[in-house]
Amino acid sequence: MDRHTTVFARSKSKFLFGSEPAFLTAFFLTLLAAAGCSKQQAAPAPRPTAVPVVVAKVTQRAMPVQLTAIGNVGAYSVSVRAQVAGELLEVHFKEGEFVHKGQLLLTIDPRPYEAALAQVQATLLRDKAVATNSRAQAQRISKLLADGVVSPSDADASRSAADAAEATVAADEAALKTAQLNLEYCNIYSPMDGRTGSVMVKPGNLVKVADVPIVVINQVSPIHVDFTVPQEYLPDIRKYLAAGPLRVAASVPNSAEAPEVGTLTFIDNAVDTTTGTIHLRATFENSRAVLWPGLYVNTLMTLAQQSNAKVVPAQAITAGQQGSFVYVVQADGTVAPRPVVSSRSVEGQAVIDKGLEPGETVVTDGQVRLVPGSKVLIKNNLSD
Repeated sequence: MDRHTTVFARSKSKFLFGSEPAFLTAFFLTLLAAAGCSKQQAAPAPRPTAVPVVVAKVTQRAMPVQLTAIGNVGAYSVSVRAQVAGELLEVHFKEGEFVHKGQLLLTIDPRPYEAALAQVQATLLRDKAVATNSRAQAQRISKLLADGVVSPSDADASRSAADAAEATVAADEAALKTAQLNLEYCNIYSPMDGRTGSVMVKPGNLVKVADVPIVVINQVSPIHVDFTVPQEYLPDIRKYLAAGPLRVAASVPNSAEAPEVGTLTFIDNAVDTTTGTIHLRATFENSRAVLWPGLYVNTLMTLAQQSNAKVVPAQAITAGQQGSFVYVVQADGTVAPRPVVSSRSVEGQAVIDKGLEPGETVVTDGQVRLVPGSKVLIKNNLSD
């Protein structure tokens, strides 16, 4: 090939393809565009997946109308104090022990009071003898007055002396009763059945009359619980109480013991203006000693039974910005939120006042993954 032929070939190549760098750039851009188009055409459209959930039916049943409150256990207590002064000789019980009414608890040194009783008895015998002699002498002078032997003034004086002697005997008899009581007070007996606290005065110490209590006894059976409820419930409480006793259950928080059951026995005569609550009291037999004075308990008062109440499991209700709602399962397998109004829950079942009808299906577990219109996969058997 000659020189002219070679030049012509190079010129033809530049005319067809241009410069080599520009050609390569265009070629790779074409490949990238083709690859992008093929990827977009190959990506399938995402299909919505069903969310696994647990559901329950809206049912109707009789549900109790109840009020809950925090209560405080109180007890009828007696502070045992000395009624006579003296040395405390002996304590006949153990601290914290249960004692019965009439049981001997304490003994105060009785010797000074035994001596005082003996002295009063001797004085009484002396004054009785004086009174007997004075009365006999007055009767003799009265006869002499009838015979004109003595003057009327002498007769009056003898009668007055006899009356004074008999009055002295009466005073001695009263002193004798006081001495006998003081001696009896040296032995202190339990005024009721109850549980003792700590002994505040130990044997060997002197006790004074009506001084500090030696021991406090709390009655634990029966026992009462004080609690308060909002004032708007007062009309209902009075209405249902007029129909019969109201049942109150008291349970100790975080305790496996079964609740103690009692009845409402007291409604205060005024509403607390500072809190807007009414003070109530329930009495419990407390035969198992579940309740203890000073203990805080959860109280549950049953007012009545509501028949045909609409209920769902309490976990079906979700709190939202617009209020409480549930997810209702539609016929096509999707869910829709439904606002509901629930006044109370009893043993894990929420009473629905508004928003649902019997037979509807609601989601009880899995709500966190749901949005309106989500497809659901029911995991449980509604017939169970």
